[in-house]
Amino acid sequence: MALLNYLYWKCLDVLSFLLNNIRGVFSANMAVDMSSPKAKEVQELIKSDKVVIFSKTYCPYCKLAKEVFEKIKEKYTVIELDKRDDGEEIQQILGEITGAKTVPRVFVRENCLGGGSDVKQLYEKGELQNMVA
Repeated sequence: MALLNYLYWKCLDVLSFLLNNIRGVFSANMAVDMSSPKAKEVQELIKSDKVVIFSKTYCPYCKLAKEVFEKIKEKYTVIELDKRDDGEEIQQILGEITGAKTVPRVFVRENCLGGGSDVKQLYEKGELQNMVA
């Protein structure tokens, strides 16, 4: 059973990586102007709530991050990038801000915690609960 669980998460990891990054393989990297109105909008979104999650609806790691915050009964703002016309542009801006273009990008008090696995690890160590308290 442990092996099946491991294989399941490895498959999800590969699938998530591919879904998050495949568009970048076929399209040129967009130049990111961090003084643009869209970059300012992203920065305002990050400031808009204590917990902000940039997500895609089909991403298992995004779901994992949201479930962790639901477990600790902490409300969050979610921005589903695959439901927005400007989602790819926002993802490029997040890449510039955080150094990673994958989702989720989870912010607590304007600090990027990383992705779903990072949030889960912080939760399991009891650190996440202190960050949102």
